[in-house]
Amino acid sequence: MKEKSRIQTVINWLGPFLGLILVMVIFSSIPEVRDRFLRVPNLKSVATQSVIVALGAMGMTLIIISGGIDLSAASNIALSSVITAFAINAGFPPLLAIFLGVITGGLIGLANGSLITSLRLVPFIVTLGMLGIARGIAKWTAGNQKIDAPLTWVNELMAKSPRPSWLLMAPGVWMMIIFAVVMAVVLRYSVFGRHIFAIGSNEATARLCGIRIKRTKIIVYSLAGLFCGLGGVMEFSRLTVGDPTVAVGLELDIIAAVVIGGGSLSGGSGSILGSMIGVFIMSFLRNGCTMMGWPNYIQEIIIGAIIVVAVALDQIRHRKNF
Repeated sequence: MKEKSRIQTVINWLGPFLGLILVMVIFSSIPEVRDRFLRVPNLKSVATQSVIVALGAMGMTLIIISGGIDLSAASNIALSSVITAFAINAGFPPLLAIFLGVITGGLIGLANGSLITSLRLVPFIVTLGMLGIARGIAKWTAGNQKIDAPLTWVNELMAKSPRPSWLLMAPGVWMMIIFAVVMAVVLRYSVFGRHIFAIGSNEATARLCGIRIKRTKIIVYSLAGLFCGLGGVMEFSRLTVGDPTVAVGLELDIIAAVVIGGGSLSGGSGSILGSMIGVFIMSFLRNGCTMMGWPNYIQEIIIGAIIVVAVALDQIRHRKNF
């Protein structure tokens, strides 16, 4: 049984990785784009474009492993970007503006976790409601229009040509990599990480084992909110304005990245590495389709089909286990 479990783990890990390689091989073989697709400038561009979804996917990975879901992630990102722009426009120091943006995301996550645990509400319903609340607050704060803020070093976080040049990639990309490594270590080797897996696998058993379910879930949703808040700061840095209408539908990309990367919507399985691979699968797909000149609806159809296949494979895997 242990040998079978190890083989299954290897297959689950290799699946998304092989999918990423397949996408890159396909587009690098098409004559129209092969001369540009794997060039360093394009790879740097894809990495920069992946930052916001990747940050959201890190938090979403924790939530999905614990057996939950967060539909408010995109609205949280929009609200955090607006708060960051509002603070800078009001004359706050850039570092304080970043803090306010990130903490705003954390408070939304804390509210989600508290409502889910204290009122015993379904995560889908709570976060669906928060989706509208956060978006509404963002529009109210911005006066239903974009907030133009003075240029500061915050706008350099997502610059395609970073300063200093020895960074090679935007500072936001390096932040994404560092946080991914830290969260992967936490999820795999910490007691907190084991508790998340235990709750997602069987919440009743986890409770009998003495795991503090409510506290763990609140921390998970709060952490996910903080990552969305940081994603909002990056969104502001990329656009240079606070726009309450940005990131509409981005929560689907974030959830899709986790599912494509091997996360189970039933809870109990997933990894940060898998989610990051899922993010890059979608990023390279969009990038390749754009280079080919295909319209957005083609991209949406392809990504939608991949999501359906990923969820179907996950369900088949669960049926075999039971």
